[in-house]
Amino acid sequence: MRTLTPIQAKTPFRLDARPLREATSPHAGALALSRVFRSLKTPDLIAANLPLKSRQRGFTEGQLIESILVLQAIGGDCPEDIHLLDKDKCLERGLGYAPPKTTAVRTFLERFHDEQLEELRPEREKQKSFIVPSSSAVEGLQQVQAGLVQRIARLYGQQGQAQQIATLDQDATIIESHKQAALPHYDGGRGYQPMVAVWAEADLVVADQFRDGNVPAKQGPLTCAKMAFAALPATVRTRYFRGDSGCHESDLISWLNHADRQKEPGGKIGFAISAVMSQELAKEMTQLKEKEWKTFDTEEDGTLRQWAEVAFVPSEKSEHKDSWPLRYVGLRLLKAQGQLFADGSDRHHHAVITNMDQEGARLLNWHREKAGTVEHVHDEVKNALGGGHMPSQRFAVNAAWFKLALMTYNLVSAIRGLCLEGKERTARLKRFRLLLIQVAGRMNRNNCVMGLRLCAEKATIARLQRVWKVFELRTQATSFQPVGRRDG
Repeated sequence: MRTLTPIQAKTPFRLDARPLREATSPHAGALALSRVFRSLKTPDLIAANLPLKSRQRGFTEGQLIESILVLQAIGGDCPEDIHLLDKDKCLERGLGYAPPKTTAVRTFLERFHDEQLEELRPEREKQKSFIVPSSSAVEGLQQVQAGLVQRIARLYGQQGQAQQIATLDQDATIIESHKQAALPHYDGGRGYQPMVAVWAEADLVVADQFRDGNVPAKQGPLTCAKMAFAALPATVRTRYFRGDSGCHESDLISWLNHADRQKEPGGKIGFAISAVMSQELAKEMTQLKEKEWKTFDTEEDGTLRQWAEVAFVPSEKSEHKDSWPLRYVGLRLLKAQGQLFADGSDRHHHAVITNMDQEGARLLNWHREKAGTVEHVHDEVKNALGGGHMPSQRFAVNAAWFKLALMTYNLVSAIRGLCLEGKERTARLKRFRLLLIQVAGRMNRNNCVMGLRLCAEKATIARLQRVWKVFELRTQATSFQPVGRRDG
């Protein structure tokens, strides 16, 4: 009797070296992002706010931006990765045009550069940190981003999920870069330090300001905050602002607390900002009587979280008189007896400055929630999208690339919030790609109508069907006639 070969000692197939010529794709689900992009009429926003095209031939700005967003959605993090789309006939047919090559993408990004603005940067001997103004093209991208936010918010309302409260969380993040043009940052390396504002309830980036690595977060945070509030839709009825100590800056606080805010759509802006721990504030907190500290939570290691009202009026001359006095709520982290922090002390003091009258524990917990919003966005944009890779020595080129990564994040967030259910609505990008993007599909034609057929389970197809239902878009019933490749 013939001896059976163990199943794992052989393989049941042979490798066929002939390439598959059919219009197939391993990430056909990326066409969902294209549908959202077009359903929100983003090409119209781009045409109205981003007049970069200098000649009639070649790709439109809308096609170039759509290609970059689709590229970032499937995991590309630099312009050279556009080759992932270049050979994908399924995506090519789904987009209706042959995606651009690297040369076309880089030429497009270079159009955001304005040499005259970079020449404004003073010599470091005279001024070490300087915020380079945004080029007109980068400002145009901000208008596109704002328009997208408002259209996504309108869609939330149409789906019965109207967003009437807007809490803006603002924070800067470090992007490491070894480019020669990158400047040293406070953490010891080199790179850039953009400021980002996130609408917490909608999980949408509403504004950002790209900065050199040596620009501290506390330098001029008002510009980003103004852009962020200007991007909110008129349907917002209540406005809040949260920030870390980088937002403890007199111009920003004075603007947030100014009486004119009450006359604007949305009314008064309630804010809570981590206070800079000056010697005077630290002294005031250490002199508080023990009975004034109220325990409201206990951390896993037994550290007590306590709060107290702090009667403190800052003495800095730079503070605007009409902004003070504001309320200071102290936070004390107290170790259990016999335990110490790494610095040898058994207690740490922090404080929040606010114009709100919420109970202290509730205010501190609410302020702490920003770590799950804007810091989450930083992580996703830098590590799961292309925002952590700077493609150029030129400042505005990097600013545009980073802003496009934020735009990709917003489109993904719109899909999660409007089309997914349960825990899938909070899926991080790695899982989101498994749920929706990395889906094998084939583009075929039947009776002059192109159709996308997916190699996926019913649940995956149902997700994509939900995207097609929520984000309506006219379908052109015709055979595929691709637009020829035009690099320029």
